[in-house]
Amino acid sequence: MNIDVYTATGSKKGTLSLPSSLFDAVINEDLMHQAVMRQQANRRYAIAHARNRGEMAGSTRKLYGQKHTGRARRGPIRSPLLRGGGKAFGPRNTQNFSKDMPKSMRRAALLSCLSLQAKNKAIVGLENYPETAKTKDAVSLLKKLPVEFGRNILVVLPDHHKGLFLSLRNVPHVKTLTAAYLNPEDLLRSRHIIFLVDAVKKAEELFGKVRGERVQKRLLASEEKPILRPRSGQVKPMKPRKPTNDAKAPKKPSAKKSSSKES
Repeated sequence: MNIDVYTATGSKKGTLSLPSSLFDAVINEDLMHQAVMRQQANRRYAIAHARNRGEMAGSTRKLYGQKHTGRARRGPIRSPLLRGGGKAFGPRNTQNFSKDMPKSMRRAALLSCLSLQAKNKAIVGLENYPETAKTKDAVSLLKKLPVEFGRNILVVLPDHHKGLFLSLRNVPHVKTLTAAYLNPEDLLRSRHIIFLVDAVKKAEELFGKVRGERVQKRLLASEEKPILRPRSGQVKPMKPRKPTNDAKAPKKPSAKKSSSKES
């Protein structure tokens, strides 16, 4: 799959072939939904908090005696049954909403999001950009590119790019992100994705075949090391354990005693 590549002035430079390991994966909508729900749940924190009877202000004195009053049994004024008392079974700020997901599933969800956006032709390439930080120049560049200015736009950088980061941080609906922090939520939320040419190579090293080849080389290197194991014929049988003092073997009757009994 090829995408158009543009220069910093907004003119078309050529095309770029996207790596199939990233942008030609199987699109799994259920997996993408699960990954986005995980991101949002891990970002969530409990706000609602109700004070229980131990956190309310008030005395712990029993209001009146337990018996001989003809009234209901009454405890302290902080009881949940009274007005101004604590809340029974109310929401607490200690609730944990975090979710987990295996690494292979997270990677498959990310590749599905990249492949979906590539299929929708939402990805544009950018050759380079100067280090100068000027919002006016960055906005004029976005208006020249084939993107809808005003919609959510994601700019993917290979590393921290001071010029683009400072130029676009105040532009609404535009977000800059390094290739190492690609995530399903930002990819699916964006209407257009602008990849720097170096960012595509960086993403391929992190999530594509290049990373898989490095892992495979490590496994092969570990397999080349000889593992010394005894052969089946060289394994010596284990000797029986000697009985300890606590558990002594019973003594056999002597020959003299047995002969005397026979006589």
